[in-house]
Amino acid sequence: MKKITTLILITLLTAAAFGQDITGQWNGVLKVNATQLHVVFNISKSDKGYSSTMDSPDQSANGIPVTSTAFENSILKLAVSNAQIEYKGELKGDEVVGTFKQGGQEFPMNLSRKIVEKKTVIRPQDPIKPYPYYTEDVIFENTQANISLAGTLSLPEKEGNFPVVILITGSGPQNRDEEILGHKPFLVIADYLTKNGIAVLRYDDRGIGKSKGDFKTATSADFATDVESAIAYLKTRKEINQQKIGLIGHSEGGLIAPMVAAKSKDINFIILLAAPGLRGDKVLLQQQELMAKASGASDADIEKSQTLNVKLYDLIVKSTDNQKLKDDLTSLLMETLKNDSTAEIPSGITQQEFVAKQVKQISGPWMQYLIKYNPAFALEKVKCPVLAVNGEKDLQVSPKENLSGIKTSLKKGKNKKITIIQFPNLNHLFQECKTGSPAEYATIEQTFSPIVLNEIAKWIQKQTK
Repeated sequence: MKKITTLILITLLTAAAFGQDITGQWNGVLKVNATQLHVVFNISKSDKGYSSTMDSPDQSANGIPVTSTAFENSILKLAVSNAQIEYKGELKGDEVVGTFKQGGQEFPMNLSRKIVEKKTVIRPQDPIKPYPYYTEDVIFENTQANISLAGTLSLPEKEGNFPVVILITGSGPQNRDEEILGHKPFLVIADYLTKNGIAVLRYDDRGIGKSKGDFKTATSADFATDVESAIAYLKTRKEINQQKIGLIGHSEGGLIAPMVAAKSKDINFIILLAAPGLRGDKVLLQQQELMAKASGASDADIEKSQTLNVKLYDLIVKSTDNQKLKDDLTSLLMETLKNDSTAEIPSGITQQEFVAKQVKQISGPWMQYLIKYNPAFALEKVKCPVLAVNGEKDLQVSPKENLSGIKTSLKKGKNKKITIIQFPNLNHLFQECKTGSPAEYATIEQTFSPIVLNEIAKWIQKQTK
């Protein structure tokens, strides 16, 4: 799905040099996709050798100890073992040219004695205040979960009666703008639709931003109750046409929208943006294969990974006992590592700790639910009009298989109000792209294809006229 692996950015490191004197303060900016963090290293020397600490001014974190600091033959090496971080750089003139590594990912990072400025990120589609429409910060209650959710309601005008859509975010903790890698796709969508006469409610996921609750323990079914609460809230607003309430779900949100529409008579239409049409384990296996190919992995490595993941997911799909599942996953991973001489364990962590971390991640409630869930069951019960769209170059939710799955399930339920569109040259975020790889997301200025925005607006207007 949309979930993208991130780093623990507070535990960054780097180094720098001036001549052969490496001591003193050194400055750099670590760039991880669209995220940029100032990093300051304070290196000192004593009779026992070099030592250093790190500051992360953007996160108000100072004096973080660096486990080891070595400088020899113009090569600087630093490590924070408990964070699985390594840095290696070469002193060249008045800077160190090096690479930061953590969890198998590498990022170029240089340091200077001078303050290094962040590069301005351009997002030309972000709307600028004052908006030519009315917006209101709102709070509504999910009484079933006993939590309050905070969001923004955008209305074409302060007074009136308008059709409305609720935006449902993809996987991972998301704010009301579905902010990711410097992009705010839900802000852009809300702006476009509101300018075209359609009200929009978007909200922070539970436990995120100003919304209450615990995100980490929730599943897609729990998030569906948040959407139901948003519907109930909109029905209290005089500005909303209660006969014209729709849902727009992106990625996992496109899994949730049919769950809600299948049960609710209040939903007039739904739009599925890069939504799964297959059972979760099938979607993840396709995603992993496509993204591995895009990253240059060998066919042998891809096959090995797929073989292991099939076994892991099969254990989860068939599981009825959570403790037994964890034991079985642990046994399988330990046996795999034992028989694979090429397997790499990150430095600073034992094999047992590594396996325990993997088991905790894949056996969590959200992941278990996702792997086991088949969207066909809900899609077959959806009777309202459905627009399902995907980008041709989406590597996270493969367009051909998932759009086909959505169409097949809707038709099986005798829904004849179906529109399926695959847009050329668009990725999972509906950006015009070259390869579709998530590595491109942050580097693309466009946040959301204007062609898709126009198609969505026209389709909604047709359903609500």
